[in-house]
Amino acid sequence: MSVQTVEKRSTVRKTAPRYRVLLHNDDFNPMEYVVQVLMQTVSSLTQPQAVSIMMEAHTNGIALVITCAQEHAEFYCETLKTHGLTSTIEPDE
Repeated sequence: MSVQTVEKRSTVRKTAPRYRVLLHNDDFNPMEYVVQVLMQTVSSLTQPQAVSIMMEAHTNGIALVITCAQEHAEFYCETLKTHGLTSTIEPDE
C-alpha cells in the first residue's frame, strides 16, 4: 500500500478595489441642508463628521465623504446628486 501526498493549493483572495466618494462645493445649497443630506445618505456619519466634510468642501472646494466598495460608492454618489449636491467618485489609490 502506497501513501500519496495531496498538494493543497492556497487560494488568495483579492480585495475589491475601493473608491472615494467626493463632495464638491456649491453656492446653492444651505450648509445645514448639506449636513442633513450627508447624514441621511451615509448613515455611519455623525453630525460633527458631516459638518467637517461640509466645511472642508466649502473651504477647499472638495471633500472626502467615504471610501468604500465601488457599488456602495456609486450608490452614495447618486443619492447625493439626487438631493442636489455635486458628487463624484474616483478610485482610491
